Amino acid sequence: MLIEKILEQKGHDCATVRPEASIATVVSVLADRRVGAVVVEDLKGHVVGIFSERDLVKLLALRGADALIVKVREVMISPVITCKPEDRIDSVMATMSERRIRHMPVIANDALSGMISIRDLIRVRLNEKENEAAVLLDLARLHG
Repeated sequence: MLIEKILEQKGHDCATVRPEASIATVVSVLADRRVGAVVVEDLKGHVVGIFSERDLVKLLALRGADALIVKVREVMISPVITCKPEDRIDSVMATMSERRIRHMPVIANDALSGMISIRDLIRVRLNEKENEAAVLLDLARLHG
């Protein structure tokens, strides 16, 4: 299965912020949108970074309450590891596992097309395995 199939199911909406946004603003976006990461885009809509809950925890451990006034451009992860809609799910899952990341922006035609999470990929894999099990069970019943 391809990444584009996941985006067809979950949609292309993606939480974004500008590089000059404060971490307090980013936290509000994360909470309001109920997401684990935001993509940082410049004024031209180019992906320039990503910031996740994990990054927030690290920043809070280092800076305490002062972390909230930091600009996201100072602490975002850049360059961003991305994928394309035509990438295979197993390949993207391997990259996410190897790089120890939970969120990956999807880029199509040099523009942000959506965001996938490791949870999205696991959900697809579980559905595939459930379907396989159902087919095997049906075959066993026919031959049993």
